[in-house]
Amino acid sequence: MEVNEYSVPIENFKKKVNGKPVAVVGIGVSNVPLIKFLVGMGSKVTAYDRRTKEQLGDTYSELSALGVSFILGDSYLDKIDDDIKVIFKTPGIRFDVPALSKAVQNGAELTSEMELFFELCPADIIAVTGSDGKTTTTSLIYEMLKRGGYNCYLGGNIGSPLIGEVEKIKHNDKVVVELSSFQLQTMKMSPKIAVVTNITPNHLDWHTDFDEYISAKKTIFLNQGSDGKVVLNYDNDITREFNNETANGIYFSRKNRLNNGYCLNDDMIISFYNDGHIEREILSVEDIYIPGMHNVENYMAAIAAVDGLVSDDIIRKTAKEFVGVPHRIEFVRELNGVKYYNDSIASSPARTTAGLNSFDKKVVLIAGGYDKKIPFEEFGSVVNNKVKSLVLCGFTADKIEDAVKSAQNYNENNIPIYKCSLFEDAVKKAKEIAEAGDVVILSPACASFDLFKNFEERGNTFKNIVNSF
Repeated sequence: MEVNEYSVPIENFKKKVNGKPVAVVGIGVSNVPLIKFLVGMGSKVTAYDRRTKEQLGDTYSELSALGVSFILGDSYLDKIDDDIKVIFKTPGIRFDVPALSKAVQNGAELTSEMELFFELCPADIIAVTGSDGKTTTTSLIYEMLKRGGYNCYLGGNIGSPLIGEVEKIKHNDKVVVELSSFQLQTMKMSPKIAVVTNITPNHLDWHTDFDEYISAKKTIFLNQGSDGKVVLNYDNDITREFNNETANGIYFSRKNRLNNGYCLNDDMIISFYNDGHIEREILSVEDIYIPGMHNVENYMAAIAAVDGLVSDDIIRKTAKEFVGVPHRIEFVRELNGVKYYNDSIASSPARTTAGLNSFDKKVVLIAGGYDKKIPFEEFGSVVNNKVKSLVLCGFTADKIEDAVKSAQNYNENNIPIYKCSLFEDAVKKAKEIAEAGDVVILSPACASFDLFKNFEERGNTFKNIVNSF
């Protein structure tokens, strides 16, 4: 590779790791490209994973052919060599597990694929996090920039891992990434533009408490320079207070009129000057193809991020043409007058609530799944207001049923509840009870890990079942 001012960080990194032992903990989607990149930098890579050689299958064969060494099995974390001074961990493993804490105490640097990408990337990075809406907002920003003529890269928690692309990225390109709290918790750099869509309780099975989850999210902007931008949701109590910790904040709001920011005025997204006067009308809600007021908020967040980079005409063109991201209130089919929607991404009560609010009628809801220790009390009241019939499946079925029946607005005559042990049976039950004119939506309010590898597999399974009717 030709060395220029933009490749200097990569060349410096190569000098740092060339010929040196490096550990990669977790051989997952993001770390396989990382391992290949490190091998290309001349590192002596040892990959650590709980799975066996047989379980890794072709991945083992491919990486072994590159000269990668392996430490596998249940006790893999206890075998990190004291000579290894750089450890890349997968986002799903906490930074403070005893084996990693011990390695850090012994002088090892603990980092990750995304942290390395931030260190090496020559282009401006726009990053999005939040409890809900971050994938759609990230995708919108990417689509607007691409339509605006930029050479763009999309990655992070969606798309392909970007570390394998970093040597191709130029200074004038734009990189758009979605970041989870797992990825952010140990980040030491912040993007040029940061977006926080909202914060509600999530992943409390992994974080020690809600405060730790909030702190992880804040990392997205805490290390910005004075030329940064932080887009914050004014309507969310937590993200509104984030503005007290940055000089770069700008708000968006669907519910409030702001002196400075992006708001909804009747059915028009507008921007304000500092004195509270309308600067310009940007986008009519009627021009937004994807349904739901939560998507209006996603558009406001995206507009705030790209304002000054693309024209309003590009924003309007995107709104009319962007059909959404799979598994997010995705229309599947209409059968016998019943419309079926896949909202498998909804892995929290707040996300399902947003999905339910997208419809002007009560729906047949399929919900339940893996327990992330998120409370369902408020969700129970929402279900009573927005759901015609409730079909439950998964580990949380009883918890959701209890929340619905304990809500003050519960009436057993208004909302029948069905529980199914098999996911396929739940979808079939929804079909059985739905009538012409109804909406059936898979919007679980829970993660998928009790029955599926991820929410994509859950959503695709739902679509396959529905399309087989």
